[in-house]
Amino acid sequence: MSFVVAIDGPAGSGKGTVTKLVGDKLNLINIDTGATYRCVALETLNQHILLDEKEKIVSILDDIEIEFVNTDEGKKVFLNGNDVTTKIRSKEVSQIVAQVSSIIEVRLKMVDLQRRLAEGKNVIMEGRDIGTYVFPNADVKIYLDASAEERANRRFKQNQEAGIEMDYEEILKNIKMRDEIDKNKEMGALKQAEDAIYLDSTHLTIEQVVEKIIEIIKEKGFEG
Repeated sequence: MSFVVAIDGPAGSGKGTVTKLVGDKLNLINIDTGATYRCVALETLNQHILLDEKEKIVSILDDIEIEFVNTDEGKKVFLNGNDVTTKIRSKEVSQIVAQVSSIIEVRLKMVDLQRRLAEGKNVIMEGRDIGTYVFPNADVKIYLDASAEERANRRFKQNQEAGIEMDYEEILKNIKMRDEIDKNKEMGALKQAEDAIYLDSTHLTIEQVVEKIIEIIKEKGFEG
């Protein structure tokens, strides 16, 4: 038996932070789908592949190795054996990840990987289409949202803490562009599942969002 929590929402809505905290509190395995796509985008840059060279981007997935490792310093993301936890959040990766992840062949292969990672486990997974496509039968579905301005502000602060130089206006522009791309993807478009619970976090603290989501999960019968 397994228990799956799916949290969807736009870039910067707090999905990553909230998913980690809820996972820690309820002992759910956190599978970061966004990080998997960012790894593909980073490898695209590493191999100097252009965005219009789709076949070359897809070929990356034949040999790519992505691993999530829990360390004393927190969860680390490894790409082909190298720690890329910070690199996948860089400005360069952020500018192309939406285009890379919108390639149908990339999404199909990555979804297979994500489903394998979750088999037989109690997991919490965040992304754009977890409740609508990756796990349409998830036990709990939540659509986490916030205004574009608030999401840009949060991402700006995250970048500052990580030592990434990127001004607020540029982040806001990228977020709005990302929203348009994600909502109009041919496959795996960002949208709220019909049976998902909508949660607007614009005026809520991280702690308040975590509490609300834990309450929802427990109402579905999961004790942790």
